[in-house]
Amino acid sequence: MANHKSALKRIRRNEAVRLRNRYQHKTARNAIKKLRGAEKKEDASALLPSVYSMIDRLAKRNIIHDNKAANLKSKLAKHVAAL
Repeated sequence: MANHKSALKRIRRNEAVRLRNRYQHKTARNAIKKLRGAEKKEDASALLPSVYSMIDRLAKRNIIHDNKAANLKSKLAKHVAAL
């Protein structure tokens, strides 16, 4: 158990941040699945900017690596173009 007041606060803060990161990561993954499952190009094209924004936000906050974000965006763009 932590002995310092600051350590106790850090434990609380880490848990709050962890839960927020998990929520944002899961939301982005669901959006990507929805985009990949889109049948029509118009629907996928409409979703693409919001999914890009989610991916960029995750990369900016180091929830996912910058290269992973770039790879995801590239693959999604290719998918939408192929529809």
